[in-house]
Amino acid sequence: MNNCKNQCQEMIHELTDKILSYRIENRNGDHQIITPNSKSYMPQIITVSSRKKRAAVLICIYSGANGELRVILTRRSMQLSSHPGEVALPGGKTDDADADDSATALREAMEEIGLDRSLVRVVANLDPFISSNLLTVVPVVGLLSNVEDFKPVLNADEVDAIFDAPLEMFLQEDGRHKCLEKEWKGWKYACHVFSLEAEQGNFVVGGLTASILIQAASIIYKRSPSFDQNLQDFSQLQSTLNLLNS
Repeated sequence: MNNCKNQCQEMIHELTDKILSYRIENRNGDHQIITPNSKSYMPQIITVSSRKKRAAVLICIYSGANGELRVILTRRSMQLSSHPGEVALPGGKTDDADADDSATALREAMEEIGLDRSLVRVVANLDPFISSNLLTVVPVVGLLSNVEDFKPVLNADEVDAIFDAPLEMFLQEDGRHKCLEKEWKGWKYACHVFSLEAEQGNFVVGGLTASILIQAASIIYKRSPSFDQNLQDFSQLQSTLNLLNS
């Protein structure tokens, strides 16, 4: 038991150090630098406080049987009005009663999949992303130290499946990864899609969720993906949107 606790503490310290070092190396004043890979969110430099609409998602990580880092994912219910049937991280919009972004992510995870917040140790928040409807989405990294204590209870109104994936797969260019060239307002961009065969079925991770996990994996493993994240003209699109947003 003590050995398990020590390993958990070591993982917490290691993940925290990596995220903090990333922030120090990449911070640019009071703004967040956003570099998306899909239509689900737009490239721009934003001031966090400038967005009224806000949400948070939980990147819940645990150590797999072979010591690999794994992340919990869900498939949204087909009954939902937005993004039905898509793979997503647990999360949702901020409530007035939420103390902060971590509280939002943990509350939503409890409501969607029955994940008790007492089982999760929040490590840090990553830089926010912007959805296609200009919703500020904050990824909250949390560590699930004892996955055996987590007994999923799915909210059928919101989620119809829960599964997990190796975090490192979001850096690897193999048979599970595809890069689709798409277009938004005349600009071409790269849309990354990951296919996964799990015990619960076959799943496709794309859009905003894939982009968040690419960033999280890049920070935690301290290396860039083995694939190109953006097309050649993407930097020009980002610069244009930066000016429009300034």
